[in-house]
Amino acid sequence: MQFNLENNQQLLKSLGYFFEKFHQQLDTLPVASKQIHLPDIALSEHPRCLDELNQVIEAQLSEHVSGSNGPRYWGFVTGGANPVATYADWLVTTYNQNVSKGGDSIASSFERQAINWLLELFSLPKQFSGLFTTGATSANLLGALVARQFAGAQQGIDIAKQGMFALDVQVFSACPHASMIKSLGLAGFGQHTWQSIACLANSEAMDVDALSEALKNSRAKSKIVLASAATVTGTDYDDLMRISALCKAHNAWLHVDAAFGMFERLVSGPTGKTRGLELADSITLDCHKWLNVPYDCGVFLTRHHDVLKQTCHVGASYLVQSDEFDDYLSLGIENSRRFRAFPVWCTLFAYGQSGIREAVERNISQAKALAQWLDSSPYYDLLKPCELNVVVFAPSAKHPLSSSAECQKMINSSGEIFVTPGQWQGKATMRAAFSNWSTQMSDVERGVAVLERISQA
Repeated sequence: MQFNLENNQQLLKSLGYFFEKFHQQLDTLPVASKQIHLPDIALSEHPRCLDELNQVIEAQLSEHVSGSNGPRYWGFVTGGANPVATYADWLVTTYNQNVSKGGDSIASSFERQAINWLLELFSLPKQFSGLFTTGATSANLLGALVARQFAGAQQGIDIAKQGMFALDVQVFSACPHASMIKSLGLAGFGQHTWQSIACLANSEAMDVDALSEALKNSRAKSKIVLASAATVTGTDYDDLMRISALCKAHNAWLHVDAAFGMFERLVSGPTGKTRGLELADSITLDCHKWLNVPYDCGVFLTRHHDVLKQTCHVGASYLVQSDEFDDYLSLGIENSRRFRAFPVWCTLFAYGQSGIREAVERNISQAKALAQWLDSSPYYDLLKPCELNVVVFAPSAKHPLSSSAECQKMINSSGEIFVTPGQWQGKATMRAAFSNWSTQMSDVERGVAVLERISQA
């Protein structure tokens, strides 16, 4: 295959074909693919033509991807790629900018402006700064790393340069996301060393009185508190006002995982469930969830820009630094960075605050509609009132399928909707999360029809 202008035209034509085909079939494509194994394809010694490549894409990929980009994929919190963000992502690949440093491209300026727009969108003070990451896991890892650097500074240790062997620190949390626990392991704290704080009754929210007692009794020289703005199953919110006051009193770092829960701020404003988020030391946000931009795109925000730079900066003669702004390679995990800020910038530019807010409100209404139906059905138990966009349910004693696992398997095998498992108060559950911009009430009705059909089997 020769790469020339003529082939570029062929590639664009093929791209248009596969894009149009995928979106035309998205309404009928099984939400979860039944074919997930790729046959063994020999690596060729010689170049192959574009037609050969397209034949393989047509036969092995196009028909067997999941419908996760569509309106009835209700697993995890998976937004679809909105049209403007999809277009922007094509341009990101076309321009192929390495947003590691400034001075040779305008790309870094787009990232800075996108961060500022997000602060404005979520009513966060301008004291915050940050950068785009590969997702919430990377953002949570940065949260752990920067908190670790802060703790070291309290004890006269530059962790980034000296290591953490002498660090005396204790981590407190009630219901951390799995990515946060993973991040604690990667950051050297250990996945099993954080102190578990009790939750409130029938909730995943932290019992702040229990946190107060734990902080008071801790003998560690430094303390880190990991809070949640919407837990993964119950979408419960920690009381960030009280927690931040405790952290201030105990000189503890407060990191808040608000990956999708921050979007509640668009509905209720800064005095809603996220009240106090603006007082955190660092925050995780995920844009490939409810902002509906393509994977992978997270955000790390912090009030402590200097500590972030101390954590991540490494000087080298070939890494020429900008005099005007700190380069992103000095603020994040990767030195080479994709221009992932651009789909976010374009989404904010094109849809504006009201357009994004309306999409969030639609998803919340859809989740509540499903929850209302489940609550009225004799065959399903709604295990928790729908707080935001996640519905937690299980088959009732009258359901012909005795377990949530069996019921979930039947639901997903229908190809109509896709839900994921969960745990609520020790009980196995199913979990439907609404975060796709294209979901309509008619999709909820199709989901209800599947649930009704399974309950009559």
